[in-house]
Amino acid sequence: MTRTLLVRGMLVGIVAGLLVFALARCIGEPQVERAIAFETGMDRAEGKAAEPEMVSRKIQRGFGLLTGTVVYGAAIGGIFGIVFAFARGRIRIASPRALAALLASMAFVAIVLVPALKYPANPPSVGNPDTIGIRTAAYFLLMAFSIAAMVISFQVGHRLRSHFGAWNASLLSALLFVVIMGAVCHFLPEFDEVPAGFPVTLMWRFRVASLEMQTVLWATLGFLFGWLAERDSAWTQLRN
Repeated sequence: MTRTLLVRGMLVGIVAGLLVFALARCIGEPQVERAIAFETGMDRAEGKAAEPEMVSRKIQRGFGLLTGTVVYGAAIGGIFGIVFAFARGRIRIASPRALAALLASMAFVAIVLVPALKYPANPPSVGNPDTIGIRTAAYFLLMAFSIAAMVISFQVGHRLRSHFGAWNASLLSALLFVVIMGAVCHFLPEFDEVPAGFPVTLMWRFRVASLEMQTVLWATLGFLFGWLAERDSAWTQLRN
Protein backbone atom coordinates (compact mmCIF):
# COMPACT_ATOMS: atom_id res chain seq x y z
CA MET A 1 0.00 0.00 0.00
CA THR A 2 2.80 2.43 0.89
CA ARG A 3 4.48 1.83 -2.45
CA THR A 4 1.21 2.47 -4.28
CA LEU A 5 0.66 5.73 -2.39
CA LEU A 6 4.26 6.75 -3.07
CA VAL A 7 3.88 6.23 -6.81
CA ARG A 8 0.48 7.93 -6.84
CA GLY A 9 1.89 10.87 -4.93
CA MET A 10 4.73 11.25 -7.44
CA LEU A 11 2.29 11.14 -10.38
CA VAL A 12 0.04 13.73 -8.77
CA GLY A 13 3.15 15.78 -8.01
CA ILE A 14 4.11 15.73 -11.69
CA VAL A 15 0.65 17.03 -12.60
CA ALA A 16 1.03 19.73 -9.95
CA GLY A 17 4.48 20.58 -11.31
CA LEU A 18 3.06 21.06 -14.80
CA LEU A 19 0.40 23.40 -13.44
CA VAL A 20 3.03 25.34 -11.52
CA PHE A 21 5.15 25.60 -14.67
CA ALA A 22 2.24 27.08 -16.61
CA LEU A 23 1.54 29.55 -13.82
CA ALA A 24 5.21 30.47 -13.48
CA ARG A 25 5.42 31.23 -17.19
CA CYS A 26 2.39 33.52 -16.96
CA ILE A 27 2.96 35.43 -13.73
CA GLY A 28 6.44 34.56 -12.45
CA GLU A 29 8.76 34.96 -15.40
CA PRO A 30 7.69 38.52 -16.29
CA GLN A 31 8.69 39.62 -12.78
CA VAL A 32 12.03 37.83 -13.08
CA GLU A 33 12.71 39.56 -16.41
CA ARG A 34 12.00 42.96 -14.86
CA ALA A 35 14.28 42.21 -11.91
CA ILE A 36 17.10 41.12 -14.24
CA ALA A 37 16.64 44.30 -16.29
CA PHE A 38 16.92 46.36 -13.08
CA GLU A 39 20.11 44.53 -12.08
CA THR A 40 21.61 44.99 -15.53
CA GLY A 41 20.82 48.70 -15.44
CA MET A 42 22.52 49.05 -12.05
CA ASP A 43 25.66 47.29 -13.33
CA ARG A 44 25.80 49.56 -16.36
CA ALA A 45 25.38 52.65 -14.21
CA GLU A 46 28.30 51.53 -12.06
CA GLY A 47 30.41 50.69 -15.09
CA LYS A 48 30.45 46.96 -14.39
CA ALA A 49 30.63 44.44 -17.20
CA ALA A 50 27.69 42.10 -17.56
CA GLU A 51 28.33 38.65 -16.10
CA PRO A 52 28.32 35.87 -18.70
CA GLU A 53 25.29 33.57 -18.58
CA MET A 54 26.09 29.99 -17.68
CA VAL A 55 22.66 29.03 -19.03
CA SER A 56 20.70 31.22 -21.43
CA ARG A 57 17.49 32.82 -20.27
CA LYS A 58 15.63 31.00 -23.03
CA ILE A 59 16.59 27.65 -21.52
CA GLN A 60 16.04 28.89 -17.97
CA ARG A 61 12.46 29.99 -18.55
CA GLY A 62 11.67 27.03 -20.81
CA PHE A 63 13.14 23.57 -20.40
CA GLY A 64 15.00 24.44 -17.20
CA LEU A 65 11.90 25.79 -15.48
CA LEU A 66 9.82 22.83 -16.67
CA THR A 67 12.38 20.33 -15.41
CA GLY A 68 12.66 22.07 -12.05
CA THR A 69 8.92 22.28 -11.37
CA VAL A 70 8.23 18.70 -12.48
CA VAL A 71 11.12 17.19 -10.49
CA TYR A 72 10.21 19.28 -7.43
CA GLY A 73 6.55 18.34 -7.76
CA ALA A 74 7.36 14.64 -8.10
CA ALA A 75 9.63 14.72 -5.04
CA ILE A 76 7.12 16.60 -2.88
CA GLY A 77 4.32 14.36 -4.14
CA GLY A 78 6.24 11.22 -3.22
CA ILE A 79 6.91 12.51 0.29
CA PHE A 80 3.25 13.49 0.58
CA GLY A 81 2.21 9.96 -0.37
CA ILE A 82 4.45 8.47 2.32
CA VAL A 83 3.13 10.89 4.95
CA PHE A 84 -0.43 10.05 3.91
CA ALA A 85 0.30 6.33 4.29
CA PHE A 86 1.72 6.96 7.78
CA ALA A 87 -1.18 9.19 8.87
CA ARG A 88 -3.93 6.93 7.56
CA GLY A 89 -5.29 4.97 10.49
CA ARG A 90 -3.45 7.12 13.03
CA ILE A 91 -5.55 10.24 12.50
CA ARG A 92 -9.25 9.82 13.16
CA ILE A 93 -10.47 10.96 9.77
CA ALA A 94 -12.43 8.35 7.82
CA SER A 95 -12.48 10.14 4.46
CA PRO A 96 -9.22 9.87 2.46
CA ARG A 97 -10.10 13.11 0.70
CA ALA A 98 -10.51 14.97 4.00
CA LEU A 99 -7.25 13.52 5.32
CA ALA A 100 -5.34 14.52 2.20
CA ALA A 101 -6.78 18.04 2.36
CA LEU A 102 -5.83 18.34 6.03
CA LEU A 103 -2.26 17.14 5.46
CA ALA A 104 -1.81 19.43 2.46
CA SER A 105 -3.14 22.42 4.42
CA MET A 106 -0.87 21.73 7.37
CA ALA A 107 2.14 21.26 5.10
CA PHE A 108 1.40 24.48 3.25
CA VAL A 109 1.26 26.45 6.49
CA ALA A 110 4.38 24.86 7.99
CA ILE A 111 6.57 24.62 4.89
CA VAL A 112 5.46 27.61 2.81
CA LEU A 113 3.40 30.23 4.65
CA VAL A 114 5.28 30.59 7.94
CA PRO A 115 8.79 30.73 6.38
CA ALA A 116 7.49 33.18 3.76
CA LEU A 117 6.23 35.54 6.45
CA LYS A 118 9.71 35.77 7.98
CA TYR A 119 11.85 35.32 4.88
CA PRO A 120 9.73 36.06 1.80
CA ALA A 121 10.92 35.12 -1.68
CA ASN A 122 13.10 37.72 -3.38
CA PRO A 123 13.59 38.32 -7.10
CA PRO A 124 17.04 38.48 -8.73
CA SER A 125 19.27 41.42 -7.70
CA VAL A 126 17.86 41.39 -4.14
CA GLY A 127 20.20 40.06 -1.49
CA ASN A 128 23.90 40.21 -0.74
CA PRO A 129 25.83 37.27 -2.26
CA ASP A 130 28.11 37.26 0.79
CA THR A 131 25.19 36.39 3.10
CA ILE A 132 23.53 33.74 0.95
CA GLY A 133 24.87 30.96 3.17
CA ILE A 134 23.49 32.32 6.42
CA ARG A 135 20.22 33.34 4.76
CA THR A 136 19.73 29.84 3.39
CA ALA A 137 20.59 28.25 6.73
CA ALA A 138 18.18 30.54 8.59
CA TYR A 139 15.38 29.78 6.12
CA PHE A 140 15.71 26.01 6.42
CA LEU A 141 16.14 26.24 10.19
CA LEU A 142 12.87 28.16 10.36
CA MET A 143 11.19 25.55 8.16
CA ALA A 144 12.43 22.74 10.40
CA PHE A 145 11.12 24.51 13.51
CA SER A 146 7.81 25.14 11.75
CA ILE A 147 7.35 21.48 10.82
CA ALA A 148 8.27 20.35 14.34
CA ALA A 149 5.92 22.92 15.89
CA MET A 150 3.10 21.79 13.60
CA VAL A 151 3.56 18.15 14.61
CA ILE A 152 3.76 18.99 18.32
CA SER A 153 0.73 21.27 18.16
CA PHE A 154 -1.31 18.66 16.32
CA GLN A 155 -0.43 15.98 18.87
CA VAL A 156 -1.29 18.29 21.77
CA GLY A 157 -4.60 19.16 20.13
CA HIS A 158 -5.34 15.47 19.62
CA ARG A 159 -4.82 14.77 23.34
CA LEU A 160 -6.94 17.72 24.39
CA ARG A 161 -9.96 16.63 22.36
CA SER A 162 -11.32 14.37 25.09
CA HIS A 163 -11.18 17.21 27.64
CA PHE A 164 -12.18 20.30 25.64
CA GLY A 165 -13.90 18.95 22.53
CA ALA A 166 -12.70 18.94 18.95
CA TRP A 167 -13.31 22.64 18.22
CA ASN A 168 -11.68 24.04 21.38
CA ALA A 169 -8.79 21.60 21.09
CA SER A 170 -8.17 22.75 17.52
CA LEU A 171 -8.13 26.39 18.59
CA LEU A 172 -5.71 25.65 21.43
CA SER A 173 -3.52 23.67 19.05
CA ALA A 174 -3.43 26.56 16.57
CA LEU A 175 -2.66 29.02 19.38
CA LEU A 176 0.23 26.85 20.55
CA PHE A 177 1.65 26.75 17.03
CA VAL A 178 1.42 30.55 16.71
CA VAL A 179 3.12 31.09 20.08
CA ILE A 180 5.97 28.69 19.30
CA MET A 181 6.62 30.12 15.86
CA GLY A 182 6.31 33.68 17.12
CA ALA A 183 9.09 32.99 19.61
CA VAL A 184 11.25 31.24 17.00
CA CYS A 185 10.85 34.07 14.48
CA HIS A 186 11.74 36.62 17.15
CA PHE A 187 15.16 35.07 17.76
CA LEU A 188 16.07 34.34 14.15
CA PRO A 189 18.15 37.01 12.34
CA GLU A 190 16.67 39.72 10.14
CA PHE A 191 17.90 40.46 6.61
CA ASP A 192 17.26 43.78 4.86
CA GLU A 193 19.30 43.75 1.66
CA VAL A 194 17.00 45.39 -0.88
CA PRO A 195 19.04 47.70 -3.13
CA ALA A 196 18.11 51.37 -3.24
CA GLY A 197 15.61 52.21 -5.92
CA PHE A 198 14.31 48.68 -6.37
CA PRO A 199 10.62 48.85 -7.44
CA VAL A 200 8.37 48.00 -4.50
CA THR A 201 5.58 46.88 -6.84
CA LEU A 202 7.92 44.40 -8.52
CA MET A 203 8.96 43.00 -5.15
CA TRP A 204 5.33 42.59 -4.09
CA ARG A 205 4.23 40.95 -7.36
CA PHE A 206 7.14 38.51 -7.26
CA ARG A 207 6.34 37.43 -3.71
CA VAL A 208 2.65 37.07 -4.44
CA ALA A 209 3.43 35.01 -7.55
CA SER A 210 5.70 32.76 -5.47
CA LEU A 211 2.92 32.13 -2.95
CA GLU A 212 0.40 31.53 -5.72
CA MET A 213 2.58 28.86 -7.30
CA GLN A 214 3.04 27.10 -3.96
CA THR A 215 -0.70 27.31 -3.37
CA VAL A 216 -1.38 25.62 -6.71
CA LEU A 217 1.14 22.88 -5.90
CA TRP A 218 -0.26 22.01 -2.48
CA ALA A 219 -3.90 22.43 -3.49
CA THR A 220 -3.39 20.02 -6.38
CA LEU A 221 -1.68 17.52 -4.10
CA GLY A 222 -4.41 17.75 -1.48
CA PHE A 223 -7.46 17.56 -3.73
CA LEU A 224 -6.26 15.33 -6.57
CA PHE A 225 -4.42 12.86 -4.34
CA GLY A 226 -7.40 12.74 -1.97
CA TRP A 227 -9.83 12.17 -4.83
CA LEU A 228 -7.77 9.27 -6.18
CA ALA A 229 -7.35 7.74 -2.71
CA GLU A 230 -11.08 8.02 -2.00
CA ARG A 231 -11.96 6.48 -5.35
CA ASP A 232 -9.65 3.53 -4.70
CA SER A 233 -11.11 3.12 -1.22
CA ALA A 234 -14.66 3.09 -2.59
CA TRP A 235 -13.64 0.63 -5.30
CA THR A 236 -12.06 -1.68 -2.73
CA GLN A 237 -15.20 -1.64 -0.57
CA LEU A 238 -17.36 -2.33 -3.62
CA ARG A 239 -15.26 -5.37 -4.55
CA ASN A 240 -15.41 -6.69 -0.99
